[in-house]
Amino acid sequence: MSFYRQAQAAVLEALPKLRKLQVPTRRPDDYFAEMAKSDQQMQKIRQKLKSKQEAMERSEKAKQLRAMRKYGKKVQTEILQRRQKEKKNMLNAVKKYQKGLSDKLDFLDEEQTSSQGNTKGGASQRMKKGPNAKRRYKNQKFGFGGKKKGSKWNTKESFNDVSSFRSKVAHNKGPGKAGKGGKKALNKRPGKRARQKMKSRAR
Repeated sequence: MSFYRQAQAAVLEALPKLRKLQVPTRRPDDYFAEMAKSDQQMQKIRQKLKSKQEAMERSEKAKQLRAMRKYGKKVQTEILQRRQKEKKNMLNAVKKYQKGLSDKLDFLDEEQTSSQGNTKGGASQRMKKGPNAKRRYKNQKFGFGGKKKGSKWNTKESFNDVSSFRSKVAHNKGPGKAGKGGKKALNKRPGKRARQKMKSRAR
């Protein structure tokens, strides 16, 4: 501390004298002092710092990419699980309908709504416009689908009713049917060898 105080006292005493003699005591702003290290050494340090910063940036980008992939994989897994669940519910509803345990076809409407919900504005446009011309034509030609009242199902009465049974029609013996020795047998075309023999005789 004594050396420090002695130097401080000398500076405080010398500065006013130097200013009075107009001797500059401050270094100019454009003054370049000699560096302790050479320019080559400083360039190496600069390159090393730059490479270190680039490595940190690459590591950060890789970390962000891994996080994005992880999130995307999670979303994809959730979508697949949801689709499998919807498919399973759909199959269960179809099985119940086929077995006659349920007569509702709401699952078809739900499937159509879920498939249309992925397109932007598609559902609202369809609700406003209704079915297109192709769908209207098919509805008019084939009907609207759904349950057909079981009109073609066998019942106990229809199973026991044999009044409409025709044995000749069932066993292919009715009029106009081609049996052995029928009209078709008379008009049967001769075979290839027979036709060749007929041609040779004609010559």
